[in-house]
Amino acid sequence: MLVLNTEDVRSLVPMRQAVELMKEAFVELSANRAQAPLRSVLEVNDDPAALLMMPGFVPAKAALGFKMVSFFGENASRGLPTIHALVCLVDHETGVPLGMMDGSFVTALRTGAVSGAATDLLALPEAKTVVVIGAGVQGVTQAAAVASVRPIERIVAVDVRQESLARFESSLRTEWPEVTAEVELTSEANEAVRRADVICTATTAKRAVFGDEAVRPGTHINAVGAFTPEMQEIPVDTVGRALIVVDNFDAIMAEAGDLLKAIDAGAISEADLHLELGHVASDTARGRSSREQVTLFKSVGNAVQDVTVARYAIDQALSSGAGQVVELFSS
Repeated sequence: MLVLNTEDVRSLVPMRQAVELMKEAFVELSANRAQAPLRSVLEVNDDPAALLMMPGFVPAKAALGFKMVSFFGENASRGLPTIHALVCLVDHETGVPLGMMDGSFVTALRTGAVSGAATDLLALPEAKTVVVIGAGVQGVTQAAAVASVRPIERIVAVDVRQESLARFESSLRTEWPEVTAEVELTSEANEAVRRADVICTATTAKRAVFGDEAVRPGTHINAVGAFTPEMQEIPVDTVGRALIVVDNFDAIMAEAGDLLKAIDAGAISEADLHLELGHVASDTARGRSSREQVTLFKSVGNAVQDVTVARYAIDQALSSGAGQVVELFSS
């Protein structure tokens, strides 16, 4: 079995390639040619701590496997990351395990890449300023992905923690050197949003992280942080006036607090959530209808993303000799 570390995956799957992989994966999902059951969550103790399992199968990409994520909230006090993840790929014809890789980087890469895909399909072509709210690992790949599909000249990172902002700029420069845009760091979300052509939110907030009045006509929003019914990043009024595109309807209705809270408030209804990214990517449905329209892509994450990226990484590794081969099974 092939084992790939973070640097292996980074070198094997360029961001622009990951963006195209996400379009292909969601076309298959929206056409009911891929499978991705809702994630299973096993509560472990009162840290809080949980183990999440997410299987996925995309036959068109020969991508079969699963992602395992552990979340242990008290790890910060132990000097450990709160989240660890593995992605495992299995041969779709024989069931033989093919490879295992760092799931944390795969998650950041594919989450950024799907926002890149949504931006490519929905944002105005001349978008030059992207505002990233939440300057963590996910925020860095959001910026890199948007910069790969639009002529971005300015990246504005927003976070209340100065250490996160400093880390954001350092990570962007060292890990994504192809991104040459000017970087601005701030704790003032509304001021930044007023200048934004594209907004990416990657936080764990439970209430809106900016005001609706700050969002200009024509803005595109990628909301990827809130993944439970209790969480929220986007104002209800913004949701109510936007064209909404989702990653997957069933997952959204189970987990997307941004949209569920807007439904509860009467700003939208379930009927407003029929448009999936795969429909727009396959040209079976229209996306943006005017230059003034605000567009909102809401994602809670889907295993088709992980296994599609993993399959590409494994194939590239096999052809290039990257990674490490580990013999797990006796012959």
